[in-house]
Amino acid sequence: MTDAPEAPRPISPDVAAAAEDPHGGNPWVLPDFRRLWFGRLVAVLAIQIQSSALLWQVYEIARRDHPIEQASLYLGLVGLVQFIPLLALTLPAGEMADRRDRKATVALSIAVEVLCAGAFLAMALHGSPPLWGLLTVACVFGAARAFLAPASQAFLPMVVGRTALPRAIAAQSIAFQTGAIAGPALGGVIVGASTPLAYAVALGMFLLGLAAFLTIRTSGRPPRVEGGPGRWAAVKEGLSYVWTTKIVLGAISLDLIVVLFAGVALLTPIFARDILQVGAEGFGLLRAAFGVGAFGMALYLARWPIVRHAGVWMFGAVAVFGICTLTFGLSKVVWVSAAALLIGGAADMISVNIRQSLIQLSTPDHMRGRVSSVSMLFIGASNELGEAYSGVAVRFLGPVGAAVFGGVGALAATGLWARIFPGLRKADRLE
Repeated sequence: MTDAPEAPRPISPDVAAAAEDPHGGNPWVLPDFRRLWFGRLVAVLAIQIQSSALLWQVYEIARRDHPIEQASLYLGLVGLVQFIPLLALTLPAGEMADRRDRKATVALSIAVEVLCAGAFLAMALHGSPPLWGLLTVACVFGAARAFLAPASQAFLPMVVGRTALPRAIAAQSIAFQTGAIAGPALGGVIVGASTPLAYAVALGMFLLGLAAFLTIRTSGRPPRVEGGPGRWAAVKEGLSYVWTTKIVLGAISLDLIVVLFAGVALLTPIFARDILQVGAEGFGLLRAAFGVGAFGMALYLARWPIVRHAGVWMFGAVAVFGICTLTFGLSKVVWVSAAALLIGGAADMISVNIRQSLIQLSTPDHMRGRVSSVSMLFIGASNELGEAYSGVAVRFLGPVGAAVFGGVGALAATGLWARIFPGLRKADRLE
């Protein structure tokens, strides 16, 4: 793929107004950003509580009839059935985000997630739902996420403008990590009492998030491009931009590899139930520990963002993340495991903040939907693909072996990517 010459593009009134940044780089003075932030917070809470309930429920059902290694394959299926629609739909969804109203796309996607939460609740009330039913709803939920992620990521710069974007990304990360802390911990406690109650709480929070988003007044219409490329040509244009912009390609692909090998989300119910033997409450603790570290680092970055030596910081953070995954796999003590996840969460937050800032600041607005969709396909879908991989890895290596192999793989990828993408390693300013 090669670069095509860029023609001047008209800028929409929303983007032009945001580009002036009358708020002096502080996104919090914008009411629309505050609504967006709150909506993200409650939506992430809902996702995390629902995910905790789903992973625990699937594992409990599978363990009734199967040993650990076989039961882990069912956990892997939870990730796989969400990855397949993400793989099939994310790139077309990104192209749509550059042509259609991004706000309407986000609202419709959240509405589908509300319906999925209702279906999970209905099946949980049934008492002993079939695994195929849970997996089918998870697949539909993955399809909704495929349209939600590129549209919402491309919508953020339209709300805050370029100057405030790094701080807005850090603030959005605070919302995400707050949900990542409270959601799994709360989900673990609620699931210990009642799985249907966990799904009911998630449903209520999805509805609250949808209501908050619908009150945002910023238009979601992207810049109008007259005589632009056709739909599939536009998708190819987005892929070409990522492929030829090596900093973006390196940042996206590094996260894919690391999350694929070193993501431990799927392993937490296995470690809580069968390795550390701490039950549903301990499962919530392990799930929350990662978010605690990430949340603390997000608070720090929101006040003191990284603006120099971005590449060095990112590669260092990924290496620490790999070491923490290795430690988690070898630990037999719950507080050591939680501490490893906490430090790993802080390191991951540094990597996420730098990567998202590099991608958004390096991408023109008229292509943000497509580039965000590629990023989502590599990064967001890597979580689900990583869960599917982890299920298979546990089948052949056992849970401890899978975690240790993932940590070593993350460290190896850090060194390899630093050599393959010297421009990313030498990336300096984030302003």
